[in-house]
Amino acid sequence: MGKTSILRRVVLAGATVLAAAGFGGNAWAQKTKLTVYTALENEQLEPFKKAFEADNPTIEIAWVRDSTGVVTAKLIAEKDNPRADAIWGLAASSVGLFASMGMIEPYTPAGAAALKPMFKSGKNPEIWVGMDAYLAVLCFNTAEAAKGKKAKPTSWADLTKPEYKDSIVMPNPASSGTGYLTVAGWLTIMGEDAGWKFMDALHQNVAQYLHSGSAPCVQAAKGERLMGIGFDMRGATEKTKGAPIDLIVPKEGLGWEMEVTAIMKGTKNLEAAKKLADYSASLKANEMYGKYYAIVANPAVKSMPANYPPDGEKMMAKMDVEWMAKNRARILAEWTKRYDGKSAPKAK
Repeated sequence: MGKTSILRRVVLAGATVLAAAGFGGNAWAQKTKLTVYTALENEQLEPFKKAFEADNPTIEIAWVRDSTGVVTAKLIAEKDNPRADAIWGLAASSVGLFASMGMIEPYTPAGAAALKPMFKSGKNPEIWVGMDAYLAVLCFNTAEAAKGKKAKPTSWADLTKPEYKDSIVMPNPASSGTGYLTVAGWLTIMGEDAGWKFMDALHQNVAQYLHSGSAPCVQAAKGERLMGIGFDMRGATEKTKGAPIDLIVPKEGLGWEMEVTAIMKGTKNLEAAKKLADYSASLKANEMYGKYYAIVANPAVKSMPANYPPDGEKMMAKMDVEWMAKNRARILAEWTKRYDGKSAPKAK
């Protein structure tokens, strides 16, 4: 037998052994890269990615992250040439808007039946499934209040008092999901006419509208402002770090939103996107959400982070995320016309 024939047999035998040992085809295949758009907080991105990829080693998440308003605008701009495969952590009202534009691939994830009804779209198949809910609370700096002898407010109505002039910051609803849920919450609780009248009066006391849901409570925590209307969990985190702030739940009730997961229509990685949706609805994922949020989709997960207001969930207003989605453009246009003059400059 010639050397060439012997060499060929050795190579073939080696290939057979490797294949038998599980080193064939798929083991060498590249991972599926799943492009996931999100408005999750930056510190959540790596833990969420690691947890999902540990359970799905053939899929790699590539995040595209920004604030809710920016991600929403980006996805709409890309409607005719979609770049996202899935959404993991974006406001339900934004995703409801995408669904009305034919941008969402309906899918009911495994495990969805275990979730609280309010954390599901109610469609069959589902348009989205919820992850966690977040609220707009008032972060009030008690040290600054003592210096200026300012009373602690107990209601939204209190914020219109002249003593609070130029001492309030809140998120811009056009760029922040927390900002939009805050405005939508006021319109829901008070009614449209009274809600806009309240915002007109509040505007006189607002120093600036910021482009982040977390920034108002951070500024209040630092004593840069007397109070900030902002993201509930950021307020709790700042207080736990030692900031002299109280988290106030105004007696009229709170606007809220939920973060959801959805699949983008037209994705070339549909099976991988379905695996993400399945994971998002799982108990394991909900336990992870509970590390960052007090209110999560699976009722089996009991989460009460340090310094979170105990009456937060109880005071959630009866919000309608479909109404929030349908009326988003109208509400933002009206808000911008009235109040945008006090918006902070946008980062370049």
